[in-house]
Amino acid sequence: MDQRANTVAMLGQAYSLLGFRIVDGVVGAGFPQKPKHSAVFAQISLEGSRLTELAQKANMTPQSMAEIVDELVELGYVVRRPDPADRRAKLIVLTRRGRAAVDAGRATIEGIEERVTELLGERGHRDLRRLLTKLLDAGPDQ
Repeated sequence: MDQRANTVAMLGQAYSLLGFRIVDGVVGAGFPQKPKHSAVFAQISLEGSRLTELAQKANMTPQSMAEIVDELVELGYVVRRPDPADRRAKLIVLTRRGRAAVDAGRATIEGIEERVTELLGERGHRDLRRLLTKLLDAGPDQ
């Protein structure tokens, strides 16, 4: 069976392809990272986020998220700071370098969005977004 005949496989392939393109764009802009680091960059609040919140949003265990955060701390993209709302808790906060990496990611995503419009046309891109929104709004039981 052709994998492209399966909608789920096609969505998975698109997700992987786009994820790697985003990482390539960010790395190309001078911010070395691995695809798994996007689990933090895609979820983190500009004010900072708790590790458990990041893990939940990324659908990961806190232990797995902690390993990724440790790598990002070593790369200088994030720091751990006391949470002003609860001094016992820590916030994961983007550094200046981390914010610049996020900006590079956003610029890469804008370029991908433009390419999707080139390929599908304005109406096709709008239709794709509408259909994806419908799927996502249906929740996990769709």
